[in-house]
Amino acid sequence: QAQLVESGGGLVQAGGSLRLSCAASGRTFSTRTMAWFRQAPGKERESVATINWSGSSTAYIDSVKGRFTISRDNAKNTVYLQMNMLKPEDTAVYYCAAHTTDWGPITLTPRGYAYWGQGTQVTVSS
Repeated sequence: QAQLVESGGGLVQAGGSLRLSCAASGRTFSTRTMAWFRQAPGKERESVATINWSGSSTAYIDSVKGRFTISRDNAKNTVYLQMNMLKPEDTAVYYCAAHTTDWGPITLTPRGYAYWGQGTQVTVSS
């Protein structure tokens, strides 16, 4: 059974950094577009960053551009999200997701992402 497991969340002060990891098991996602989403209390889930199957193409929402970096290691079946210069408004549960389509383009819309992890909490204090 395919499974995505996030780790690396925690409590950090504003301006600090965290690196999230998303490890896949049960099947390989090396041919799938992957993405990170987040959901803050009382708010809808929003996309954060996406990366294509080879890692050659990425996209970010405006609020994290220049601060967050998405990457992947297909040999380890793992996707990462390096988060720098964290702000209190980055506080949320972060989820990784795998798209349903092989060799597909990057996309920041939740539609089409069939596999989801359970999430990891990121809390940024001011």
